[in-house]
Amino acid sequence: MDRLTYIGHATTLLRLDGVAILTDPMLRAGLGPLRRQGPAPDPGLPDAADLVLISHLHRDHLDVRSLRRIPATTPVVAPRGASRWVSKGGAEKIAEMGVGESILVEGVEITAVMAKHNGYRDAQRGPQIEPLGYLLRRDERTIYFAGDTDLFPEMSELGPVDVALLPVWGWGPSVGDGHLDPERAARALEMIRPRLAVPIHWGTFYPAGLRLLRPEPLREPPREFERLASLVAPDVEIRLVEPGDETSLDPE
Repeated sequence: MDRLTYIGHATTLLRLDGVAILTDPMLRAGLGPLRRQGPAPDPGLPDAADLVLISHLHRDHLDVRSLRRIPATTPVVAPRGASRWVSKGGAEKIAEMGVGESILVEGVEITAVMAKHNGYRDAQRGPQIEPLGYLLRRDERTIYFAGDTDLFPEMSELGPVDVALLPVWGWGPSVGDGHLDPERAARALEMIRPRLAVPIHWGTFYPAGLRLLRPEPLREPPREFERLASLVAPDVEIRLVEPGDETSLDPE
């Protein structure tokens, strides 16, 4: 049975017909001023992955210290030009991809698709690397991992998609350009029309101290997404998965 464990933020563990895929591994208790809310990742998680996906360079998605916990022989798929940072995490098998390219890794067909997002490592400094989303195909099931993105017209061309993992927030009290919020994520469902959607990129990290004053933004976005999705895409099943929990990818 295919399953998804939502580790938190953009980190998920997908189990597709016996292959375990770890997305954007952020496994630490904190990053700069951010502190993890909810359960810590299982200590055995790094060894469980057969394959790692990196969507873009931002430090909450490409975390070198988290990559160092993963065996060096685990294949890593990343945007073209990202090897410079991925290799610092010890990875020995790095496959770089660009939009529209497909490869087969560990029996999973991976197609890189566009993402509308900032491609810098830090703010607006340094080299820009094209961010990616991914379509994963295994045993006639297609999963869309969006990484971090805003709406883009080509979303309507991604299908057919069985399961969409869509970001619906971030780590602060607001989100800006280059991100999906609940309203834009619901509009994305109208375009993609997956069978099942799981909201991700919420409820995991919050600036130290601020979460005591405003805990609501990171708890409400997936529920607001669910509400709006029921209005604009009522045929799509929405599955809310708390950080640390798992779910089947089969229909309920």
